[in-house]
Amino acid sequence: MPWPTLRTGRLVLRPLALADLANLAALHAQESFWHYPFGRAWSRNETEEFLARKLEAYAASVPAVSAVVIAETNELAGWAGLSEPSFLPEILPAIEVGWRLGEQYRGRGYATEAGTAWVEYGFTELNLEEVVSIYEPENIASGSVMKRLGFSLSRTTTHPALGVELHVMSLTRARWVSNREGSS
Repeated sequence: MPWPTLRTGRLVLRPLALADLANLAALHAQESFWHYPFGRAWSRNETEEFLARKLEAYAASVPAVSAVVIAETNELAGWAGLSEPSFLPEILPAIEVGWRLGEQYRGRGYATEAGTAWVEYGFTELNLEEVVSIYEPENIASGSVMKRLGFSLSRTTTHPALGVELHVMSLTRARWVSNREGSS
């Protein structure tokens, strides 16, 4: 099954493509894009490797993050979506929702909008029973998005390679359904 394209009120969430490389490299070159967890910008080579991994995942029908495109302007704002958090084996099997946006696209609700769409896709189309989201506690903005989406703290742990503290947040299908029914 091909990886989907989702549409929200303001965004197109579509698979990344080779044509995105230049714009993606410009976003990845922003130190703040990768501040959590790496504390540095990425090189073009690192971005090429990242994009190659995403394209391989799509070809294998494995969940992988997708482009976040501003529908009105067709600008690549970053990426978001579902993926397996293989860097944290202690919580596997699991599917994570995550996002990263360029500096100029933050604070506009795009992460919440994209996260909402991907969580819904995970529960309704992939029939997941739980979705996780992982962040460093200092990254208050990401933690706030997770809370808006209905996630709650499942555990604290340490990144096995980088040694930084991580909060693993979770949202079960039952709580997601209950939250949706409560807001309608």
